[in-house]
Parts: sequence; C-alpha cells; structure tokens
Amino acid sequence: MAWNGALPNIRAWPDAAGIGSIALTILAGYLVFPDDLALLARILATSLLVVSLDLLVGFCGIITLGQAALFGAGAYAAGIAAVRGLSEPFSLLAIGAAAGGLTGLVSGAIILRAHGLAQLVLSIAFAQLLAETANKASWLTGGSDGLSGIAPAPLFGEFRFDLLGRTGYLFSAAVLIAVLAVLRAIAGSPFGLLCRGIRADPVRVRAMGVSVYPALLKMYIISGIVAGVGGALSAITTQVVGLDSVGFDLSASALVMLVLGGAGSLYGALLGTVTFMLFQHFVSAENPFHWLTLVGVLLIAVVLIAPRGLAGAARTIASRLVARWHPQASR
Repeated sequence: MAWNGALPNIRAWPDAAGIGSIALTILAGYLVFPDDLALLARILATSLLVVSLDLLVGFCGIITLGQAALFGAGAYAAGIAAVRGLSEPFSLLAIGAAAGGLTGLVSGAIILRAHGLAQLVLSIAFAQLLAETANKASWLTGGSDGLSGIAPAPLFGEFRFDLLGRTGYLFSAAVLIAVLAVLRAIAGSPFGLLCRGIRADPVRVRAMGVSVYPALLKMYIISGIVAGVGGALSAITTQVVGLDSVGFDLSASALVMLVLGGAGSLYGALLGTVTFMLFQHFVSAENPFHWLTLVGVLLIAVVLIAPRGLAGAARTIASRLVARWHPQASR
C-alpha cells in the first residue's frame, strides 16, 4: 500500500514521544554520565514517587503534601526485610509495593473523607505521624541515624549492586519502564477515564450514579503501590534508608517536580524529575551557596512561560509545528 503523505493523528504522539524520551534518557545516562549512574538510579527511583503523585493530582485532582509517606513506607519495608535476611531484589520490590499499597489504603481512607484545605492538612499530618514513628522506632528503623546494612543479592545471581551503580541504574530503568507501561494501560482504561471525569466534575459523576469515594480510594492504593516500588528501588540502589525518605521536604519537592514537568500525562512527571534533580545537582556543585536561588528562578520561569509544564509546552510546540508543516495531520 502506497503512503498517501498523511501523518498519524497527533493525539497518538504523546505515548511514542514518552517512550522515545525514556529510551534516550537511559542511553544518555550511559553515554553522558558514565560516572554518575548511581545518581541517575536515584533519579529514576524518585521519578516513581512523582509519577505516583501524578496519579492523584493529574488524574483525580487530589492535592497532597504527604506522598513521601507512601514512598518511605516502601523504602523502610524493603530495607528492614533486607537487614533481616531477605535480599532477593524482586522480593524486596514486592514488599515495598505491598507496604506502599497498604499505607495508601490507610491514608487514603482518612484523607479522602475531607475536601480542599482540610484534605491537604490531613495529608501533611499523616506523613508527619509516619515520620515521627520512624524516628522513635529506632530499634527497627535506625531512627535519625538511618537504616543501614542493606545488602541486596546480585540480580539474577550474576549482577552485583556495586558503588558505580551500573546494575542499580539498569534495574531501576527496567522497573520504571514496566511500571509506566502498566500505568499507561490503566490511564486509558474505563477506570482511568472515570478518574479524569471525577477530577473534571465530581458532581456530574455522582449524578450519573457512580460512587466517587471507592474510585478515588482505588487510585490512592495504586499510587501507594507505585510509590512503594520507588521507595524499595531507592533502598536497593542506595543501600540506606533515612528519615528524609518520609520527610515533608521530599513531598514538597515531588509536587514541585510534577508542576515543573506537567501533571496528567505521567511522562511529564518523569521529565520534571529528571530536569529538576539534574539541575539541582550541577548547580549546587557549581554554586553551593546560592543554588537555591537559581532553582527558584528556574521554577518561576517555567511556571510563567509554560503553565502546563515542560511536557505541556513540548506538546504544544510539536502540535503547532506538525499543523504548520502537515495541516492534514492535525485533523
């Protein structure tokens, strides 16, 4: 069949662009930063935290500043299991996912009972309670000294998690791609569309006879599972878990990364995390005294120039270019 010159519908491009961006990021990690693979592995683990936040903010319209509680639950669960003798990486991921999902169930059941500012305050309070519990239970979590002694077994019995981060980076990248593939399927499912409908107009959804609370709680559990996997990845690759894993700063940073990348697409969460953490890493190395100022300037510029985030700006530019060069592609 001859090609008639028409391009695929522009609406189908975001997934292809997202997959391409992930592949390029993984390739760039090896080619551009061969000595910083441990840092990139940490960025990928944090990306799962931000992606999990996007499930609540971008899909359901739930604003929370307690997402680190789900991430930290997965990190501590995997870390404690590893210290107690269970070192197989995939088993640690499963434990982290279960801990994150259970924390999401408990916190979501409480937080979703409120609305607006009350909901935001409850999310902060729940995270602070969990952080203080981790701090006081030093016999289990290591308290303020952190949980150390985590030694994951070699992946598939062959590839050790060394200080260079090669195995950790590849493992994190594979897990991230698998999680994103599953979440994209969920986003395009009737359940995903229902969550978007709730975000747009919960009153109309209720008028259609759909119960909103169970749907939001289910998404909260899914978000907890994703965050728990990210926490477990962080514990496996860094081999230490500290109180910063459940701290308010991490929750606030995750929300900033999501706004920077753009909510509602999952890929924007990944783009925002990579951009923010790499910018923070290099700027703080060059200017250790004023790097926060430069980070603030970046965030202000992005919010003012691209209110839909970097991913939204990229989609807008791509749509305009395609519409200009191939008007039939945007029809």
